[in-house]
Amino acid sequence: MMTFYDCATAPSPRRARMVIAEKRVAVTTVDVDLRNGGQFAPEFMAINPRCTVPVLVTEAGEALCDNASIARYLEAEFPDPPLMGRSSIEQARVAEWTWRAEFDGLMSVAEVLRNTSRAMKDRALPGPDPVPQIPELAERGRARAQRFFTALDDRLKHAPWLAGDGFSFADITAFVFVEFAQWVKLVPGEELEALASWRDACAARPSGRV
Repeated sequence: MMTFYDCATAPSPRRARMVIAEKRVAVTTVDVDLRNGGQFAPEFMAINPRCTVPVLVTEAGEALCDNASIARYLEAEFPDPPLMGRSSIEQARVAEWTWRAEFDGLMSVAEVLRNTSRAMKDRALPGPDPVPQIPELAERGRARAQRFFTALDDRLKHAPWLAGDGFSFADITAFVFVEFAQWVKLVPGEELEALASWRDACAARPSGRV
């Protein structure tokens, strides 16, 4: 059985958790206590020297240490249901909106959190090396997140899911961003009705509750 290194309170491993749930894959889960530095434990660093979660260790012993590789591997090994798109245009849209959700969404909220949280002093970037906080980046992150809320709403006025007719990894990534944004008190405006309906649909899926 595969082993999944998780942290129930962190947004990044939630993306992989949702993929695992959608694919209905059985894994052994190991919780890494990020709050108390579990990612820096020698036994975990031996698995992932970057000291980040998620990590999926395959049955062959290969450690996949980011969401992109985990999602790609599970899509290849467990193609039903497809999360990377069915047609060529859907696959392209999944890639497009996953990238946008990561760059404009998740990174913007991470900028706010990592540059304002007292618990992340000298940890403004993930990994073992100390990085000082920059308060100005937090302000930029707040503005970026609000712009991306609007971009999501605009897209979802024209399609039920970000890549088209089917729920995909892009939706997972964007949904985790919207949920994660609440941690820094960033909430979509009530006027973004398409975004609100889509968020409810994501939350109603079994994977939306993991």
